[in-house]
Amino acid sequence: MDRLHENQIYTGTVEGYSSEGLGIVRLDGAVVFVPQAVRGETIDLKITKVMKTAAAGEIVKIYKPSPDRAAPECPYYGQCGGCDFQHLTYPEELRAKRQRVQDALTRLGGADVQVEEILGAKNPLHYRNKSQYPVGAGGAIGFYRARSHQVVPVKRCLIQPEAADKTAAAVGEWMRRYKIPAYDETAGRGLVRHIYVRVNQKGESLCCVVINGKQAPREPELAAYVCAAVPHTVGVLVNSNTKRGNVILGEKYRTLWGQDFLMDTLCGLAFKLSVPSFYQVNRDQAEVLYGRALAYAGLTGTETVVDLYCGIGTITLCLAKRAKRVIGAEIVPAAIRDAEENAARNHIENAEFFCGDAAEAAARLEAEGLRPDVITVDPPRKGLAPEVIGSIAAMGPARVVYVSCDPATLGRDVKRFGELGYRAVRACAVDMFPGTRHVESVVLLERSIGRDTDYGEKTDPNDHP
Repeated sequence: MDRLHENQIYTGTVEGYSSEGLGIVRLDGAVVFVPQAVRGETIDLKITKVMKTAAAGEIVKIYKPSPDRAAPECPYYGQCGGCDFQHLTYPEELRAKRQRVQDALTRLGGADVQVEEILGAKNPLHYRNKSQYPVGAGGAIGFYRARSHQVVPVKRCLIQPEAADKTAAAVGEWMRRYKIPAYDETAGRGLVRHIYVRVNQKGESLCCVVINGKQAPREPELAAYVCAAVPHTVGVLVNSNTKRGNVILGEKYRTLWGQDFLMDTLCGLAFKLSVPSFYQVNRDQAEVLYGRALAYAGLTGTETVVDLYCGIGTITLCLAKRAKRVIGAEIVPAAIRDAEENAARNHIENAEFFCGDAAEAAARLEAEGLRPDVITVDPPRKGLAPEVIGSIAAMGPARVVYVSCDPATLGRDVKRFGELGYRAVRACAVDMFPGTRHVESVVLLERSIGRDTDYGEKTDPNDHP
């Protein structure tokens, strides 16, 4: 990197986007990452940091703005670290995300599968049904600045629902009125750490205030402030988290008012959501995602299906409507209890659940000699452990449907599956998180040893369960 020097200005053309949504410019073979740059633009950029294998820069001049450049609607854009793509038109954002998934499958996964399409959101604003507001040491309520724990105060967020923002503001008013101290993570002192809000399709909300202690002063007043600001609140809770670190929720909850759960409807099924329950943050796009996963599963009503990382049973119960038997596994005991309740609530009798991590579950099912027809996985960002992939392959399903929230770990795991006889044959991307760099994808892996299966015509992305 001797060719580039900090604070020097260079001219280059933006070739594409990094996995973090930064523009990529190549200068004499060196890669420079530039925030808020748009593909195709020729720019003057100043080098702000030179690293071993790359550099960081910032735009000084744009010679001709791309037609895909947009004026950010959010006044906090560039300060808050929540969104990455508000400087792009939505079609360009979708193109960038689809290419990111394709690159991961091709370059990391070594697969020759093409990403058929990216399924964009009909409404890319105010889509989040779960909001987590950190509270800064000075009482600021908002979201972290990029790559820091400095809280940027935010009154109205374009991707959060209005009810969530109003709930956060109400908690802030309660703190100021009664001089409730915010948590200082550096010193480990103070009380209020996070404000956590869930909102369902009907507009009802559930509020949970995370505190550094067992109890807060003026708790009845806290509930009153929240309910006055958001009349459709169904419950106000306190969560106790006294541990240092980045984990938001502790293990103990108390209900100050109302109920400790929220009901929502997804794919025609009713789901009970407690605060720690995993639930896709964009309900409408979750239906699109699950619809495509079901299409890839190719169920006819005779199959046995295993769903790893089943959470509260969202995908599991959708699969159950089209399969003979479905087994869901999840490591969180509360999620398994919710999954069992959700199955009973929806009168689904061919789904069963057990608690254990994915590796234990896969190994247990393999040891029992289970031979599922289809296995679905929806792991966290870290993807699948090698032993999970090994156990899945040992069970020998004809199809593996992989739902992923991280293209890089997806590509890595597709390569591992390939080494065990499973080939990626179909793939698509789903924009679950408009405005941000994150993207969901679904890949169908087919057992290529001793089986030749036709999965039929490509399906309509709007044909959801």
